Amino acid sequence: MSATMRPIRLLMIFLLATLAFSAMAVERDFPATTLRGKLTITDYPNVSMSGNVLRLSPGSRIWNTQQLTQIPSSLGSNTYLVNYTLNVQGDIDRVWILTSDEAGVKIEAQRNSLKR
Repeated sequence: MSATMRPIRLLMIFLLATLAFSAMAVERDFPATTLRGKLTITDYPNVSMSGNVLRLSPGSRIWNTQQLTQIPSSLGSNTYLVNYTLNVQGDIDRVWILTSDEAGVKIEAQRNSLKR
């Protein structure tokens, strides 16, 4: 093996290991005030949450099942089972789109009582 191939080979191993670790499932930690509902983007910033009309707050964040942030318009008009929190004005400020495994767990078991 040539001297220049060794660093390239080590770099490739490092990159593949990094990709493998990033693909591992991470258990998400939800605040104590988390609620559950069915979210549909209707007329942004208005949304339907389990049949009620609510608003997404300015600066609200939506995380998809891969824990990446989504912009509301990228969700289309589909309905998603989500965990969410409300701010003091009653607007939705954080949304987590649930995986099928997360959806099967009761919300009470997902809430972290130490986190607001």
